[in-house]
Amino acid sequence: MTSQQPVEITSSRVFAFSREDVFAAFADPDRLALWWGPDGFTNVINTFEFQPGGTWVITMTFDGGADFVNRSTFLDIVVPERIRFTHHEPLHVFDMDMQFDAVSETASRLTWHMRMQPNEENTKFTKFIALANEQNFDRLEAVLVARQNKVANQE
Repeated sequence: MTSQQPVEITSSRVFAFSREDVFAAFADPDRLALWWGPDGFTNVINTFEFQPGGTWVITMTFDGGADFVNRSTFLDIVVPERIRFTHHEPLHVFDMDMQFDAVSETASRLTWHMRMQPNEENTKFTKFIALANEQNFDRLEAVLVARQNKVANQE
């Protein structure tokens, strides 16, 4: 009997911000709500227990008004290097490893590595999820730039 390999998706981007800044954009639920999810979603973070074993509940609302309540559990957090969590629902159950690597003092690479059960539905959605992850990164970058501009204007 042959065991199937998990479905894996890796997305990575270099940001012109320190890894501490990029990490903080996730660790702060107010900022996280601004960028999490693909284009067309707004978010309300209902629960954010940012510690190993902690619960994260986010309601993602699509432009058309459909709500998707997502539940996750944090497995491991190493500031500012790594966040690991399991996403329980809706739709896809997956494990996410987020790695924050310093490229320089003012740049960092964020890598997401998602693992899902090997089934037809998960395999079919890999292209969509990879695209959605890129949209997440675009939204994250916009939030980082907006915060940088706000700080620069206050000086």
